[in-house]
Amino acid sequence: MLTVTNGGAAVQAAGQIPAEKHRRCTGDALVNGITSSTALWYASRATGVVALLLLTAVMVLGILVNRQGRLPGLPRFGATSLHRSVSLLAAVFVAVHVATAIADPFVSIGIVASVVPFVSHYEAFWLGLGAVSLDLMAALIVTSLLRGRIGRRTWRVVHWLAYLTWPVAFAHSIGSATDMQRGGLLYLGIGCAAAVAAALAWRVTAARRAVPPGQRAALVLAADSARRRLDREQHAKAGAR
Repeated sequence: MLTVTNGGAAVQAAGQIPAEKHRRCTGDALVNGITSSTALWYASRATGVVALLLLTAVMVLGILVNRQGRLPGLPRFGATSLHRSVSLLAAVFVAVHVATAIADPFVSIGIVASVVPFVSHYEAFWLGLGAVSLDLMAALIVTSLLRGRIGRRTWRVVHWLAYLTWPVAFAHSIGSATDMQRGGLLYLGIGCAAAVAAALAWRVTAARRAVPPGQRAALVLAADSARRRLDREQHAKAGAR
């Protein structure tokens, strides 16, 4: 993730910048902080953090949206538009994150390893989780574009994969970057997990309080009957006067 320079001295997160890379860029970093030789590495880390935040927002929005496609305080079109916009923005940052990671000459990942899980020679397991998350996102994007052809039912089945994308991406972020395991970025990760947990708790609580569909008609009829009875009583009292 993003490494900060202070007072002209480059700070190397343990296990984050490869030793060879750190040695080669230290001299330039003393002057410029971020050099051309480390720009791709910083870009990959920074876009990875932003992508995690956006994916968390997508996950929270998806959980909070009810079966009618609404969010509390927003009309249906507003909830749909917000969710779509954040999802597209997350996809853009994930694409930049992957592209800069592949282009970074100091860490050999390769195009194949970015889409085929667990074949990378570098951090095979954690990068494999990143590839799984990327593949799931690709499936969601493709099926959304082909929604009119594959049908709503198939689209909804595939769309459930969205709930797997976030935990896999979260595990990839924590495991592949040791700077996500300490300091401010660790608290950021905890905040993302807490936001998803809070959204899940709210959804479960709301589902328990919700009236089952089979009972809604009976409740509506009962409420209407009570209203009519109250009207008759009020009219009767007015006539007695």
